[in-house]
Amino acid sequence: MSRKKRNRYAAAYAALVMLLLTLLMLNVCIGSISISLSDIVQNFTGGQIGETERNILMQIRLPRALAAAILGGALGLSGYLLQTFFHNPIAGPFVLGISSGAKLVVALVMVFFLGHAVKISSAVLILAAFVGAFLSMGFVLLMSRAVNKMSMLIVSGVMIGYICSAITDFVVTFAEDADIVNLHNWSKGSFSGISWENVSVMAVVVGLASLFVFCLAKPIGAFQLGEGYAKTMGVDIGGLKVALVVLSSILAACITAFAGPVSFVGIAVPHLVKQLFATAKPLVMIPACFLGGGTFCLFCDLLARTLFAPTELSISTVTAVFGAPVVIVLLWKRQEKQ
Repeated sequence: MSRKKRNRYAAAYAALVMLLLTLLMLNVCIGSISISLSDIVQNFTGGQIGETERNILMQIRLPRALAAAILGGALGLSGYLLQTFFHNPIAGPFVLGISSGAKLVVALVMVFFLGHAVKISSAVLILAAFVGAFLSMGFVLLMSRAVNKMSMLIVSGVMIGYICSAITDFVVTFAEDADIVNLHNWSKGSFSGISWENVSVMAVVVGLASLFVFCLAKPIGAFQLGEGYAKTMGVDIGGLKVALVVLSSILAACITAFAGPVSFVGIAVPHLVKQLFATAKPLVMIPACFLGGGTFCLFCDLLARTLFAPTELSISTVTAVFGAPVVIVLLWKRQEKQ
């Protein structure tokens, strides 16, 4: 690797890390009640801080900000895996209907358990989301064998997403229990209501999945150059494809289980990161997509909370505003190349 490339990668990583930490602090400090950096430092060093500020910091803002960073990173990485699998820059968990499938199964499970006054664990939510994501991914894979054009595959995925979302909205709308009706906010996408238990579970699941993805960096790099080339390099194509499907489904399922469906992050972040680093190498892109996804979701969540306070926007509303133009540019560039 040339010195110029190393310097670019180092500068880009430093920028992403600094931006991530800055947004993390802003998400913790800014709100209806402002919390200063000195209050945060005092809270963790045993100093005096108001009880109200302490509760807001430790029970609401800090777990929410950490969740946005972790789940945003998972979504960015999931989008990168799907784009690699389908060899298409506009493939993503939201566009292909994978997030909507996960949302449907999670909503059904939550309605069933809440209707019987049973508390749901984080593990059950992730498992339900994974089942829904995997089923939707299965339909997409079946259609990919029957449809030659990638554009038709994307349209089919969007239709699956609409069907799953319609069923979910129907179930949530006609639910009677007040707690179940509150699922409407979750079904639109939100990082609110995250607990420390949720953060610990998602950190373990996303961390392990991301580690497995990083271990596959070399086979993924060979796969990007074509299946024929990957076979000559000794890559097990079938096993790699299964790993890409399973890992992308787990990552997408994790964010859907806790925050609902979040749109366009999985498409926009890998493309923006690729432009920033000027490379598609998995060893560079995998950690960069994670950092980029966390940064993007922290920025959007900050706007969702504060832009029209005290009214809070759904996270998908904000991510769509910034992510959709990226998709339009991708489609435009793709059309020019044809």
